[in-house]
Amino acid sequence: MEELNKYFLNNNRRHFLKNLGFGIGGLALGSLIDPLSLSSMGEEGVAPQLQSGPLPLPHFAPKAKRVIYLFQSGGPSQLDLFDYKPYLNKYRGMDLPDSIRKGQRLTGMTSGQDKFPVTGSLFNFKQYGESRAWVSDLMPNVSKVVDELCFVKSMHTEAINHDPAITFFQTGSQLPGRPSIGSWMSYGLGSLNDNLPSFIVLLSTGNGKPQPQPLYSRLWGNGFLSSLHQGVQFRSGKDPVLYLQNPDGVSRAERREMLNHLASLNEAQEKTFGDPEINSRISNYEMAYRMQTSVPEVMDISEEPDHILRMYGKNSYRPGTYAANCLLARRLIEKDVRFVQLYHTGWDQHDNLPAQIKRQSEDVDQGTAALIMDLKQRGLLEDTLVIWGGEFGRTNYCQGKLTDIDYGRDHHPRSFTIFMAGGGIKPGFTYGETDDFGYNIVKDPMHVHDLQATLLHQFGVDHEKMIYKTQGRRFRLTDVSGEVKTDILSS
Repeated sequence: MEELNKYFLNNNRRHFLKNLGFGIGGLALGSLIDPLSLSSMGEEGVAPQLQSGPLPLPHFAPKAKRVIYLFQSGGPSQLDLFDYKPYLNKYRGMDLPDSIRKGQRLTGMTSGQDKFPVTGSLFNFKQYGESRAWVSDLMPNVSKVVDELCFVKSMHTEAINHDPAITFFQTGSQLPGRPSIGSWMSYGLGSLNDNLPSFIVLLSTGNGKPQPQPLYSRLWGNGFLSSLHQGVQFRSGKDPVLYLQNPDGVSRAERREMLNHLASLNEAQEKTFGDPEINSRISNYEMAYRMQTSVPEVMDISEEPDHILRMYGKNSYRPGTYAANCLLARRLIEKDVRFVQLYHTGWDQHDNLPAQIKRQSEDVDQGTAALIMDLKQRGLLEDTLVIWGGEFGRTNYCQGKLTDIDYGRDHHPRSFTIFMAGGGIKPGFTYGETDDFGYNIVKDPMHVHDLQATLLHQFGVDHEKMIYKTQGRRFRLTDVSGEVKTDILSS
């Protein structure tokens, strides 16, 4: 009776007219226009919006096939890692001039301070490689691969608090509910591997802050796109994907038979109600069945050579650590997973920064450098885009009390540093510049939407044309802005 009630509830006047229109109207329309043109173009030349599979992309020849996004949650201090500003040490303790701050919005954590004493870094900086890139002694391993990296020192965002700032980077909007960047990639370009999800998420917790900012699953959610495109979190431990394995007493053959019956029921429901999410449900069940074999295989590092494990560091043997996740990310993209997102928490150093950032950097330095080198030696870096960075930077002034050996830094969205490698990005290059105070951008700014537009461009996607229409509006990852920064692209 419950299914019967659902049928009558859904079979209302609107439902009836829609089905009638699709039937008679569709036949009439099909006799007048070329059906092949409908399969490739939609309204106003835009790719069709309401399909669950990949769009007819790319728009032009891509330079990249896969992404590994090493997201450093909490906001790494660019002034202690990559943006060398000796002027701050020269005038250490000086109150930040109003002419520099220019009335910038402050967080509630420093808005009550009477003074904003500038402070440089307690860590030493040197130039490395042929590119002569500045790196602090917090990142000795990254310093060895600078000629593979493109540093962007002019990132900026409007968001000043963690949740909206991370959401902005991941979805193109500060408000939750939009599809994540990995979901957009899956929607637009589809999967390269039928046995693994096109979008996989890995989490690790850093040692830089005892209680780091939390992460939410909506950051890798599919939003208004089909659930086929949501990120799938791989966990450390016995069951990387929950509820994937068969229950005790259920064989693989029995699971196959059960899925066949379930698929027939779902297909019948889809024919009755026309809900495209039912087909997504069928596809997700089938993917889970195939993953029963593919996931254990990709998670098993027993055949990795000892020299590779040593290259990633001692933590590469410990599932769930940053180093182990970097190694796993390489294994996943070897299997042609389209988008691997690695979140590493603990970069929120409001106080006790020198001690905390040292531990945090030790978490990521060796694994990051090893990933870059490993991809290159396997010929994968050329078409794999690696991105390293957080949701904003840190202030050039001290939060709280400044001493000779200690300081903290608040959130700073106006200018911060990320770096990229591979995927057609110019290696050994630094883009953008900040002022002597490391506070304002003075050359080549790059907004969050510019980064997203440039990323899509490397995959052959025009960010202004990858659109999904829902709720009476056309949405895209870059919203209504975004510029491809061609200066950072290799020829």
